[in-house]
Amino acid sequence: MNKIALLNDAFRNTFRGGKVMMTIGVAELADCVKAEALRQVADFSEFTPENDPHGEHDFGSFDLVGRKFFWKIDLYEEPDVKDANGDPVVNRVLTIMLASEY
Repeated sequence: MNKIALLNDAFRNTFRGGKVMMTIGVAELADCVKAEALRQVADFSEFTPENDPHGEHDFGSFDLVGRKFFWKIDLYEEPDVKDANGDPVVNRVLTIMLASEY
C-alpha cells in the first residue's frame, strides 16, 4: 500500500491529522445518524479498483437510514511550509455528504 493510502487510512480511522467536514444535509441529520455516519467512514474497508483507481483510499460510499452517503478526502499542500524532513506540509480534509448533494 502506498504512503498516501496509509496516511489517509490513519486519518480516516482516528480523525486525527486533518479536518472533518459535513455538508449541510448531513449536519441537519439527527446526532445519532451523524455519529453512525462517522463510524461508517472510520470502519470503511471496501476499496476496489472501481472506487479507488489510484489506490489512495480517499473515497467511499455507504447506505444509512435509507440514504446514500459519500465521503472524500482531499489533500491541500502548503508549498511554502515544510515539515521536519523538508517536505511540504499536507492538510487533509475529509468531507461527508449525502449523495444527493454531490
